[in-house]
Amino acid sequence: MKILFFICIFFFSFNTFGKSGPVTGLDMPRFVSLKSDNVNLRVGPSTNYPITIKYITKNLPIEIIDEFDSWRKTRDHEGTVGWLHKSLIKGDRFVLTDNHIEEDVNIYKRPNGKMIGLVKKNNILDLKKCVLDWCKVNYNGFSGWLLKKNIWGVYKTETYNIKFYQPIINQYWRVLNSKMFD
Repeated sequence: MKILFFICIFFFSFNTFGKSGPVTGLDMPRFVSLKSDNVNLRVGPSTNYPITIKYITKNLPIEIIDEFDSWRKTRDHEGTVGWLHKSLIKGDRFVLTDNHIEEDVNIYKRPNGKMIGLVKKNNILDLKKCVLDWCKVNYNGFSGWLLKKNIWGVYKTETYNIKFYQPIINQYWRVLNSKMFD
């Protein structure tokens, strides 16, 4: 019985350390994306406030940094902060190739594997999973891995959509990329 009690305390303690949104109870901050290609960012949490920016790009990643009623305070990839109505965002994850880099971003077959292509800056990619320093993305049916440092829309230490057996897969990649098979 004592063991069950300590196990419950252990698992419930994870939620006490992270900041949760006051309205949704979801993690804060967090990334989401825009539902449509016609979204108004406002100065405050109401349609009575003036529009700061009109976003015209569907699936653009946005970071939620606060919540009030049905409004979400957000930050975009350029640092612009404002309020969006919750009906204008979705939980599907997309990332943006960093607009601050000078050259194209390499895309790989697997982390630390063979390079299979290049992605231009400011492209929106469908996020599939993230491990350590890498994220798997899709773009127009094309799939590959990018370094996290080259994208915006995922946190440096974030793991996303990984299975419980991911450490075994990571070890497999290390073996494949070792000098053993050269």
